[in-house]
Amino acid sequence: MATTVVATDKAPGAIGPYSQAVKVGNLVFTAGQIPLDPATGKLVEGDISAQSERVMQNLQAILEASGSSLTRVVKTTCFLANLDDFAAFNEVYGRYFSENRPARSTVQAARLPAGANVEVECVAECG
Repeated sequence: MATTVVATDKAPGAIGPYSQAVKVGNLVFTAGQIPLDPATGKLVEGDISAQSERVMQNLQAILEASGSSLTRVVKTTCFLANLDDFAAFNEVYGRYFSENRPARSTVQAARLPAGANVEVECVAECG
């Protein structure tokens, strides 16, 4: 199957040799999104809730650019710098996935890019 690279200026550009997302068939695979503000390219200030909000907004923009949406997500992988932040992260995450609850893995990572406290990637249906 052919792959298509997805890119949008409504989410932060890739800060390395990768794509924001790639479409293969009727699936889209996003890169992990950290809480970078697409307008400034800088990490958003604030607690885990503020950072989680930005991450979800970034994912939403990438999915929409791919012809998908959060309601079509089938799997997420979530990385937290500190699992003590799980409840606050989960509150934000739950607002974005109130209708559709995809399969999910959540792990604590020793260190995330740019000093972020949260990173989320997903797989969704598209087309």
